Amino acid sequence: MDLLNGADNTPATDLIKDGSEATFMTDVIEASQETPVIVDFWAPWCGPCKTLGPMLEDAVTAAKGAVKMVKINVDEAQMIASQMRIQSIPTVYAFFKGQPVDGFQGAVPGSEIKAFVDRVVEAGGGESPGGQLEDAVQAAEEMLTDGAAVDAAQTFAAILGEDPNHAAAYGGLVRAHIALGDLDQAEAILNGAPAEISTSPEIEAAHAQLELARQAADAGPVGDLTAAVEADPDNHQARFDLAQALHANGDVEEAVAQLLELFRRDREWNEGAAKAQLFTIFDALKPNDPIVLNGRRKLSSMIFA
Repeated sequence: MDLLNGADNTPATDLIKDGSEATFMTDVIEASQETPVIVDFWAPWCGPCKTLGPMLEDAVTAAKGAVKMVKINVDEAQMIASQMRIQSIPTVYAFFKGQPVDGFQGAVPGSEIKAFVDRVVEAGGGESPGGQLEDAVQAAEEMLTDGAAVDAAQTFAAILGEDPNHAAAYGGLVRAHIALGDLDQAEAILNGAPAEISTSPEIEAAHAQLELARQAADAGPVGDLTAAVEADPDNHQARFDLAQALHANGDVEEAVAQLLELFRRDREWNEGAAKAQLFTIFDALKPNDPIVLNGRRKLSSMIFA
C-alpha cells in the first residue's frame, strides 16, 4: 500500500544533484520559482556532513518531487559560501521563489530533518509526507473505531512502511491487534518498538491497553463481584476485581469510581494497587478524556487532603 501515491514520481536523479557556482542560478534560484530547493553546503573533509547529507537526501526523496536538493561543495564554491555568509558546515538553506525561506546549521537528528523538509514543502504550497501520513493515521483510527480492525492494522502497517518511527501508527498497530484479540502479536510488536519512540505517549498508552486487555481475559462476573462488595464494603480484593471486571465490560467510568473508593478506604492496600491500576487506566486513555481529567482531580484531592 503506497500512502503517498498521489505525489509526483519525479526520478531521484532529477531531485538531487551536485551544484556549483556556475549552475547555482539555474539549479537553485530559477528552479525554486516552481519547486522549493534545499541547498546542502558541505565539504569532503567535514565529518558531520557525511552523516547529514544521506539523511537529508532520504528525506527529500521521500517527499517525491515536492522539494529538490542541490549539494554545494564550499571548497569549490567559495564565492557563494561567502555571499550566503556560511560560517560553518554543514549548513542547509531552503529556497523558494529565489529567496531563502528556512535553514539550519550543524548535524541534527533524523526527526528534525524530516520536520524541516515538511516545513519547506508546505512553504511551497505542497502537502508534506508527514501531513499525508497524519491523514492516513486519522483514517486508520476511524477504521478502528468502526470495528474494522483488520483494515486499520493494514493501514497502520503501511504508514510504518513509510516512516518506521511513527509513534502514533506504531501504537495504533498494537491497538488494532488488541482489538483482534491477538494479544501475543500485540506484545511482540510493542517489544520491537524502535528505541527512538519507545517512551512516547502513544507507546506508553499501548502498553497500558495491552495490560488491561490481559486483565480482561481473567475478569470475573460483574454481578457476583458487585454482590460481594455490597455484602462487605471492606473486601478490598473483591472491589479491585470488580473494577477490573467493569473495565473489561467497557464501564471505564465506574471502574475508576471503584478504584477511587478503594484508594479512599485503604490507599496502601496491596502495595498501592488501586493507585497503580488507576494510572494504568489513565495512561490507556487520551490525556484530555473527561474520565482521566475527573479521575486525576479526585485522586489528587485525596492524596493531598
